[in-house]
Amino acid sequence: MTQEEKADIIRKVTTLLQEIPSSMDVVKKGGNELRRYEYLATHMVNKAIEKDALIVSEDGNGIAILFKTSKKDDNFWKNAWSELKLVFNVTGIKNAYKILKTQDYIKKQRPQEGEYLYCWFWGILKESRGPGTQVGVQMKNEFYRRAKLYNLPLYAETRMRKNAIVYQKFGFQLFNKWAHPSGDTMYFLRYIPEEKSEKN
Repeated sequence: MTQEEKADIIRKVTTLLQEIPSSMDVVKKGGNELRRYEYLATHMVNKAIEKDALIVSEDGNGIAILFKTSKKDDNFWKNAWSELKLVFNVTGIKNAYKILKTQDYIKKQRPQEGEYLYCWFWGILKESRGPGTQVGVQMKNEFYRRAKLYNLPLYAETRMRKNAIVYQKFGFQLFNKWAHPSGDTMYFLRYIPEEKSEKN
């Protein structure tokens, strides 16, 4: 990946983060807010590249981060230096405290033993959304390809009801709903590949 391609992905993730309730909660309001979104997007894309978790659609307008992980792995907040930089550059102390409280519940909804795939981020730019486009289908197929390749369940959560409906249309199961402290409902979803279902 060239630096130009990476910069383009970061720019698009920055745009998409500004529509997502969870990231809107994370980013401190006020002056230089756009710069905070850019810092968060850069952090996410770098982590995705490092973990070979970045998925980009054919037209470049769909971007996802799909980690192969487990409870034992490092998570978003475990690295102290990374956490301090994010608190300083993105969240602010008050937001960081709220995030840590909600993350405890959210992480408990994922498998406590064994590996799984976790969709940390999935967004499609406005021009590539809608029933007439195939970007969502292409990306869903890549998610399922990886789930079947590794024979691992795939987990995701969202606070956007329309996204939860799309996930279910694509074959995810809704297994929990939670009254998020923000007042939103958080939807927890998973996809279990057929081979793994047969073994359980």
